[in-house]
Amino acid sequence: MRLIAGRTLLHRTIAMARAAIAGRAGVGLIVATDDEAIADHARMAGCDAVLTDSAIATGSGRALAAALSLPQAPRFVVNLQGDSPFQPEGALAAVIAALEAGAEVATPVIALDWASLDALRDHKTRSPFSGTTCVRGADGQALWFSKAIIPAIRDEERLRAAAPLSPVWRHVGLYGYRLDVLQRFEACPPTALENLEGLEQLRLLELGIRIMTVAVDPPRFDSSGIDTEADIARVERLIAAHGDPTPDL
Repeated sequence: MRLIAGRTLLHRTIAMARAAIAGRAGVGLIVATDDEAIADHARMAGCDAVLTDSAIATGSGRALAAALSLPQAPRFVVNLQGDSPFQPEGALAAVIAALEAGAEVATPVIALDWASLDALRDHKTRSPFSGTTCVRGADGQALWFSKAIIPAIRDEERLRAAAPLSPVWRHVGLYGYRLDVLQRFEACPPTALENLEGLEQLRLLELGIRIMTVAVDPPRFDSSGIDTEADIARVERLIAAHGDPTPDL
């Protein structure tokens, strides 16, 4: 509920999501939380909210609980974290489209140009577990995710001269699930590799569940979540310099 350039973090996320699903039949938006004040704040923005059990440990579990609380369970559940109001444009719609096309799970990725890759490498010298990369097959199916920068790049100088984009994809923390797949995921305990990397999606891959990655354009602002005072200050500087990307509620 902290203000960012005069608008709260949650209201910004709601506004972004509402704009992304505008005009789509059968798509609903709901805030799932274990805090009554947050639920009330969402309702002030005209968004439905549901209180979920505080013992639920993950955002995916909270999204599942919210979905199962509805009078009619949905076919798909999209888990958008409440602290991520600056998603790439079109990411939410692309995830929904992939689910409608038959994906079990869908999530966005961004192709990094060389300058962005250099910036990520520099960032990881200070925050090694901030930022996730993805290796994907030619069909878009995810092969692996890591907090390390993957793949390793042999003969990088030649590749830099040959093309503007690096072979590294950065993952955007937005997930869409078929409901039965999300239920299977939540019914299984965390796996060893999931615990090592701190990445829930590795449990899906270890369970043999396919994850379709959808390529989206980079956002106007960095797509990572707003977690600290420094993050708020950084985003407010970007808004002052480049304008506010959040649509009206």
